[in-house]
Amino acid sequence: MIEIGTKFIRIGSKNGRVETVVDVWTTRDMAGEVVCVRYVCEHEFLGQKITDIDVCATTILRGVVK
Repeated sequence: MIEIGTKFIRIGSKNGRVETVVDVWTTRDMAGEVVCVRYVCEHEFLGQKITDIDVCATTILRGVVK
């Protein structure tokens, strides 16, 4: 699982903005098993916070800022 506060840059992005993970959404089925894990990320654009609510783990892991 990716920690909240992880910073990354999307691969292939022309702008190169640093995004931050701010929340984790876990979807479970009726049996209680995890079906899907998605991440909520934010970045700043022209002084405003932009939120993307459906980012997969692969996108974040590919662009982690070290």
